[in-house]
Amino acid sequence: MRRLQAKFKSLALRGRKALIPFLTAGDPDPGFTVPMMHALVDAGADVIELGVPFSDPMADGPVIQKASERALLHHTGLLKVLKMVRQFRERNEETPVVLMGYLNPVERMGYQAFALQARDAGVDGVLTVDLPPEEAEAFLPLLDAAGIDPIFLLAPNSTPERIAQVGTVGRGYLYYVSLKGVTGAGHLDLEDVGAKVAEIKRLTDLPVAVGFGVKDAETARAVSQFGDGVVVGSALVARIEAHAVEQDKARLEAAGLVKSMRLAMDA
Repeated sequence: MRRLQAKFKSLALRGRKALIPFLTAGDPDPGFTVPMMHALVDAGADVIELGVPFSDPMADGPVIQKASERALLHHTGLLKVLKMVRQFRERNEETPVVLMGYLNPVERMGYQAFALQARDAGVDGVLTVDLPPEEAEAFLPLLDAAGIDPIFLLAPNSTPERIAQVGTVGRGYLYYVSLKGVTGAGHLDLEDVGAKVAEIKRLTDLPVAVGFGVKDAETARAVSQFGDGVVVGSALVARIEAHAVEQDKARLEAAGLVKSMRLAMDA
């Protein structure tokens, strides 16, 4: 059984929801990332989304855009990100790692080469924001052969037909973007989120993780009432940015946020 499938199954048996922190690889510098990943697991993370820095991150708000800029200053490209995953796997064989980013770096490496190198590094899932399922026919079989789950986004305006289609080709979990706009924007309408997640779950058996707009323990707990997983990105990256020159403090602050969310979700 693949790691993502095993993780969600294990959590469901225990009546728990997945806590999925996102951080940008190489932010504020490459040496920070792997220790931060371990600290997040120690704080209660179930899955880690690792952002691949990109110069034109169209779905990301200013907080994560600046994180990409900091990482790119240190030349953190896809090969370095895969090296970080390999280093993480030296101490952790259990926690699923999902790469989140854009298609261009993957295309430059080549679909086949990427799938094989990601498999060898220990990657479990790939979410390419700008790759719709209609254009992924050449990529999906290669990921499947490598044992890597393709994860797709759903939005508040996704139609039932679109939800069913994505539920058919997606693996691991579906990522529901809980508000219109970029990461870190706006406040959640929990009633709308709950209704849309319920609609998605009627149309697919895949776990549904909810992201965009999860800022603190209170919203994490509220969202966990609907989804199978809760993704926190901008709020976490903002804490890393605030203490970028004091990296031990940045790790403590970021891990503290995740721990507070874990406690709230399990209460």
